[in-house]
Amino acid sequence: MAILVGLVLAVVGFVAGTGILGGIRTSMGLEYWSTDMSWSVGYPVALIGWLIGVGGWKYWAVEWFGGKAATPPKGVKRYFEWNMDHKVIGIQYGVTFVVLFLLSGLTAMLIRFELMNSGMQLFTEDQYNSAMSFHGIGMVAVAVAIMLGAFGNYIVPLQIGARDMAFPRVNALSYWLVPPVAIMLIIALLIGGWDTGWTAYPPLSVLTKSGQVLFNLAVITFGLVSILGGINFIATIIYERAPGMTWGRLPIFVWGAFAGSLIAFFFTQGFAAGLLMILLDRVVGTSFFHAAEGGSPILYEHVFWFYSHPAVYVMVLPAFGAVLEVLAHMSRKPLYAYRWVVGALLGIVAISGVVWAHHMFTSGMEDYLHAPFLVLTEMISIPTGIIFLSAIGTIWAGRLWMRTPMLFALAFIFNFTVGGLTGIYLADVPTDIHLHDTYFVVAHFHYTIMGGEIFALFAALYYWFPKMTGRQFNETLGKIHFWIMFIGFQLVFIPMFQVGVKGMNRRVADYPEAYEDFNRFISWSGFLLGISFIFFAANMVLSWVRGERAVANPWGASTLEWQVSSPPPEHNFEGQPVIQGGAYEYGVPNAPAHARMGTAAATENV
Repeated sequence: MAILVGLVLAVVGFVAGTGILGGIRTSMGLEYWSTDMSWSVGYPVALIGWLIGVGGWKYWAVEWFGGKAATPPKGVKRYFEWNMDHKVIGIQYGVTFVVLFLLSGLTAMLIRFELMNSGMQLFTEDQYNSAMSFHGIGMVAVAVAIMLGAFGNYIVPLQIGARDMAFPRVNALSYWLVPPVAIMLIIALLIGGWDTGWTAYPPLSVLTKSGQVLFNLAVITFGLVSILGGINFIATIIYERAPGMTWGRLPIFVWGAFAGSLIAFFFTQGFAAGLLMILLDRVVGTSFFHAAEGGSPILYEHVFWFYSHPAVYVMVLPAFGAVLEVLAHMSRKPLYAYRWVVGALLGIVAISGVVWAHHMFTSGMEDYLHAPFLVLTEMISIPTGIIFLSAIGTIWAGRLWMRTPMLFALAFIFNFTVGGLTGIYLADVPTDIHLHDTYFVVAHFHYTIMGGEIFALFAALYYWFPKMTGRQFNETLGKIHFWIMFIGFQLVFIPMFQVGVKGMNRRVADYPEAYEDFNRFISWSGFLLGISFIFFAANMVLSWVRGERAVANPWGASTLEWQVSSPPPEHNFEGQPVIQGGAYEYGVPNAPAHARMGTAAATENV
């Protein structure tokens, strides 16, 4: 009901905003409706209506005027309106982004069907560009937000012994800004789409159809989500830790979330600023990117990549933390080189902001910038390599428990290694000039983000599924999902390296017949990869509804989230936990328990 009210108030707000603008325009002798300007003015008012309708007024804003906030509902209904419990918000983020992930993946299947043969089969060229653009921004949104939004929200307060996030109301606000992003992208497709990909480079993005305006408004909103989330995680981790939870005792996932949040907070403004400048060029006639009037499209690339390369680490740093979490607990060994890993995570934060221009070696920027950015880009592989060595050292001679989360964590190591090694060629100017804008880049990017972050996502999802739902997933379906996904992924993207070296451009709806055999093989492999998610979806739905009840600590893990019931009680802990030791002291003689509280028995001996 709250969502329906929110949609109604959003429509009312949009009509009111565009109506006022239309009245002003009519009084000036202009047409009542101007698509770009009307959407730009109507959307913010609609967004306010949406937030009021889904519960922002009765659960929060009413207090600003001396009223009493309502009590959030219990049960299933709490997932469908405003709620300030970090665990509810984590589930909301998780379900929302898994749905967006599957929808964007379905779009990828349509793209691969189109590319099975040269010539146009399913789409027109404009439709292909819109589908490719939607797939890109949908998957980027999932990769940027799901680890922090879902697992960060649910797990971080539990791991540090907090009752909730530092700013629960802001946390709820940050989630309820997400559905309008998805709605705007879908409306953009319905009114003709946009054809600039997820990067929105000018001058095309200034001149193309009005779906671009909806894209810009949606992504600016999503940037606000990222900034608010980053502030909340930073404040929570600094100020809400339980007694004894020193910085040196933080679980490594918390460090990953902290590092990713620092980047989200400091760098997200760059993308939002670039898209806002495009809107101003379109709507009010500024000339930030109009070369004939003194503007520069290269300026946008600098602003865009100043955020969008660090954004890779917003995706990957929490993923690093989740994978190392799984590896340590399911190897029954202390996390190898814990302090070095923490330093590496913070080192990546520091260096990530000075490597953006390696995306621009062929853009026409000054030649004297090539060498510094080449060196800086290679430097960031040093802290990344430390994390890789920590993963190897953790599983070395460990008692590996080869359950589904562990399989995905091990696959992450393999995939991210391939992504990192192939990235060397794109960081070096001579090879990048040849490989830029080819399918080699597509393969490298997917090995880094999908092969890395998305495989880590599934490791985390299967690992924390019992804690978040109170149910145990089906292990057989989980392993079927893993093996089909892992094999299908390799069959899709390894050939892309070869076809990229041979010169096939990315982001093209058609290609020479010489590449047809490669693309047919890649497409059939892509369909195999897509089939794996049928097993995933079936496993999640059936297990959540009818799965075996999970005990508090099915993995026998030592971190704090596993020392309470599954799912946890409303306020997480009956009393105040006191931290007494490290999170990974398996096999350490005379090591104290991680926290002074009872530990539920594991369902299996590991």
